[in-house]
Amino acid sequence: MIKQGDTYSHKVKFTQADVVKFAEVTGDFNPIHLDSEYAAKTIFKKPIVHGFLSGAVFSKVFGTLFPGEGTIYLSQEMKFMAPVFVEEQYEARFEVAEVNTEKHIGIVNCSLVNSQNAPAIVGIAKLKNDTQFV
Repeated sequence: MIKQGDTYSHKVKFTQADVVKFAEVTGDFNPIHLDSEYAAKTIFKKPIVHGFLSGAVFSKVFGTLFPGEGTIYLSQEMKFMAPVFVEEQYEARFEVAEVNTEKHIGIVNCSLVNSQNAPAIVGIAKLKNDTQFV
C-alpha cells in the first residue's frame, strides 16, 4: 500500500528515434525537435525533446511501476523548467504528498531532473488506484 511520504524514481533516456515516432504520432513536426541545423540557431543550440514526450515518463511510471496497474490519471500539472535533450540521462522522481484512503486517491509530486540534478519538469499528479491508495 502506498502512503504519504513514499518515494520512487526511474531513470530515462530519450533517443532521436523516440522523438521522430512522437512527431509522427502527434503531427508535431516543429523543426526545433527534428532539424539540427534549425535548432543550432536557437537558444538551445541543438534539438530538444517534445515537452509532452518528456512528460510521458510520468504516465509510464504511474501506469506500470508506481503505483502501477489499475492507476487512473485524474489530472497532471507540469511546468517545463529546462530543455530535455536526446541521449542524455534523466531521472523521474516521485513523492506522495497526500493520500485519501476513502476515495483511493493520491496526490504525487513529480519531477524530471537531469544528471546535474537540475529540474527539467516539475509537476503534481492526482491519481486514483483502488488497490494501492487504501
